[in-house]
Amino acid sequence: MIVLIVLLVVIIALVLFGITAFNRLRTLDVKAQEALGGIDVQLTRRADLIPNLVETVKGYASHEKGVFEEVTAARAAVTKAAASGTVEQKAEASAALDKSLVNVMAVAENYPDLKASTNFLDLQKQLTDTENQLSFARQYYNDAVSSLNTAVVTFPSMLFAGVAGVAKRVFYAAPEGQTSPPQVKF
Repeated sequence: MIVLIVLLVVIIALVLFGITAFNRLRTLDVKAQEALGGIDVQLTRRADLIPNLVETVKGYASHEKGVFEEVTAARAAVTKAAASGTVEQKAEASAALDKSLVNVMAVAENYPDLKASTNFLDLQKQLTDTENQLSFARQYYNDAVSSLNTAVVTFPSMLFAGVAGVAKRVFYAAPEGQTSPPQVKF
C-alpha cells in the first residue's frame, strides 16, 4: 500500500513537472514571438515616417529624384518584411532603409533652410526616437530568444521542447557592415 502511494506521488510529481516545463517553454516562445512583433511595430513606424521626411526634403531638393526612389523602394521592402519576413529579411530591409536615410540626410545637408525647418527638425527627432525604440525592441527580442534557446537546449526542458512544439529561434543580428550607426553630418 505504501509503495502504491509513493508510486502515485512520484507519477503525479512527474506529470506536474512535465506540465510546468511544457508551459514554461510555450511561454518563452510566445514572449519571443511578441518581441519580434515589437521590432515589426518599430520598423513599420519608421517606414511610415519616411514619406513625411521625403516630402519635406523634396520641396527643397526636387532634382534629387534617385535618392527618393531609393527611399521609396527601401520603405516598401521594410513594410513587406515587417508583415511577413524572416528575422534575416527584416534585418536586411532595415539596413537598406538606413542607407537610404543617410542619403536623404546628405541631400538635406545641401539645403541650409531645410535644416532649420521646424517640420524637418520634428521628423528628425521622431526618427531618432524611433531608432532608439527599434534598438530597444531588437535587444528585447534577443533577450527573449536567449531565454528560449537556453531552455530548449538544457535539461530537463529539452525533453519537452518537441512536445511543446518549440524550437530554437534565430537572433536578430545586424547585417554585414551595419554594426555601427550611419554617420550623418550637417
